[in-house]
Amino acid sequence: MKNRPDAKKRSKSEIVPVQASALSNNLSHLRSKVADYFQSGLEGSANTRRAYAADLRHYRQWCTEHQQLPLPISPEALCAYLAFTAETDKWATIQRRLSAIRKLHHLQNADFPVQDRHVQTVLEGIRRTIGVRQHQAPAFSIDEFRSVIQRLDVNELQQLRDKLVLLLGFTGAFRRSELVALNLEDLTFSAEGAIIRLGKSKTNQYGDHEEKALFCHPDPDLCPIETLRHWMNQRPERGPLLVRLRKGSEPGFVRLTNERLSDKSVARIVKHYLGDDYSAHSLRASFVTIAKLNGADDLEIMQQTKHKTSTMIQRYTRVDKITRYNAGKKLGL
Repeated sequence: MKNRPDAKKRSKSEIVPVQASALSNNLSHLRSKVADYFQSGLEGSANTRRAYAADLRHYRQWCTEHQQLPLPISPEALCAYLAFTAETDKWATIQRRLSAIRKLHHLQNADFPVQDRHVQTVLEGIRRTIGVRQHQAPAFSIDEFRSVIQRLDVNELQQLRDKLVLLLGFTGAFRRSELVALNLEDLTFSAEGAIIRLGKSKTNQYGDHEEKALFCHPDPDLCPIETLRHWMNQRPERGPLLVRLRKGSEPGFVRLTNERLSDKSVARIVKHYLGDDYSAHSLRASFVTIAKLNGADDLEIMQQTKHKTSTMIQRYTRVDKITRYNAGKKLGL
């Protein structure tokens, strides 16, 4: 019994240094991880970094031409830069440029004077002067879309690929970045159609589990599932779903690659078939508008678009013609 206190003391004296040493090593390893996570948190998504790159080049060029320090920028210089951008840019572009400059300052742990009263007053003046209305991608009609899709020949490899881009983009209400990020292994087929698993997206930065549903259509020429099956007969079991094509050795012959299609290619495909007035975002806007006009409620639409609020559905609904979607038709007179 007398040996127990000494045994406890020896045990404690032997264990503590070992634990401290292990903790020290672990902290050294974790410091590196913390730095990585901190940087990732500040920089945001890859899409955000790419979008901000051009804005920062624009900002740095202005600073060089006007002999201003880009970091940290003074309130007076920031006001001058905002006045400069307001000469040519829309309000949405100014906001984006401002976000890029803010991010640059945060990454360098520098003060950013956006809350300065002079800066805030200039911003309010710009809002009042140029307005805040954004240009929105127009929506096509279902008849326009149907006519284009029915003309595409699934026996021609490029037309098959382009038809799939248009059908998936519209029926799945995909952003173009989501569309080109899809992989073959993301698909699961069922009797009703197919389920597509999504990775990260603009509104899902942390990779939460999300799915979209595609449904069979009785007309094979309009069916996204039928088109998808035709395309998958040309593709391996894994890898990017939508890929680039290369010209073959013979005139008019094209071959598949395993290179992922770019989001700019999606925009070009939309304009080629639907017209220059439309953009890749028109596929998503048209889904919302056409579904809304056909009686779908906001929750049904949000199930496919993955919007978080009904407010965004209202913004996406393109009902510019005052007679198209108007309660004046429902007065019962």
